[in-house]
Amino acid sequence: MPSIAEAALHVADLLTGRSQELSDPTGSDITFVASVEVRPLERLAPPADCWAIDGGQALVADARSVQVAITRAARARWQDRRCTLEEEGQLHAHVLVGAGGGAQARRSLAELGAPVAPESPVDLNLLRDWSEWQLVARSVEEAEPGALVLVDGDLQPDWRVPARWLDALLTRAGERGVTLVGLTKHSSLARGGAPLVGQLELEAEAALGPRACWWAPVGVRRREVGPGITVAVARLDPDARFAFRADLPGDADPAEVLGHLSALCDDAGFPGYPYPLSLADRLASCPGWAREEAWSELDSALAAAGVAPEVRERAFADRHGLMERA
Repeated sequence: MPSIAEAALHVADLLTGRSQELSDPTGSDITFVASVEVRPLERLAPPADCWAIDGGQALVADARSVQVAITRAARARWQDRRCTLEEEGQLHAHVLVGAGGGAQARRSLAELGAPVAPESPVDLNLLRDWSEWQLVARSVEEAEPGALVLVDGDLQPDWRVPARWLDALLTRAGERGVTLVGLTKHSSLARGGAPLVGQLELEAEAALGPRACWWAPVGVRRREVGPGITVAVARLDPDARFAFRADLPGDADPAEVLGHLSALCDDAGFPGYPYPLSLADRLASCPGWAREEAWSELDSALAAAGVAPEVRERAFADRHGLMERA
């Protein structure tokens, strides 16, 4: 059997290899550039209007064959460097029956108005993701012309959402003069099997200095209609330790958009990441106390519906937790 030492040698080969081949192990259809070049990024004035959207999820009760989960999408708005909106988002409860969902999960999806094929499998990730993109679409309609709308992750909804839906949203955003930007905290982009973002951070420091802001085009993801999605990597604050993947509409000027966005990335708590997105992440989270409150409400409702205590306990007890207490 392979040992830890042998695994370390394999990882070392990947991290120190000389291959320049770009890839995305998640299987996204990116047409990569021949060679990635880091470019200086000038910090510009902050956008007059900026929206940020993120989502959260949590498993409340797990009987394996039946699960109850909660999701929510949240958003924040920044105008002239001030937070003018914190929208926590309503918690939605979902019942998932059997592997890949079931009738109850499909009902949740239908109630959310998702344009997903009836035969598509339904899971918690899809339910959360669609809630986020619904809120993105609302924000595009409510944003002022010239606004940025920030999305946590790449500009790609769940694979079960048809590509034409995103195409229509990007077209609508363009008509309103609104630019969508996706920011990925932990990218899967790779070069020669090694994480690309980390390599570019080291290369940019050697080429531009330790406090330089920079960006680098990586590739383009095609769309069925309109210009593609530009995929880039950018360091948006001179004090930032990390760079991030950024997705932008193909007709946007990446240096200009990222330059304006960088003015919102100087938060001392998490330099280099837009603080509107940091706030949206906090608003959308479903921490332990939220799960406990949801479980208490669920347990009380099951009792009111006539489900006996021993039935509830045997269905939802965490047997691993009980066995590991000693």
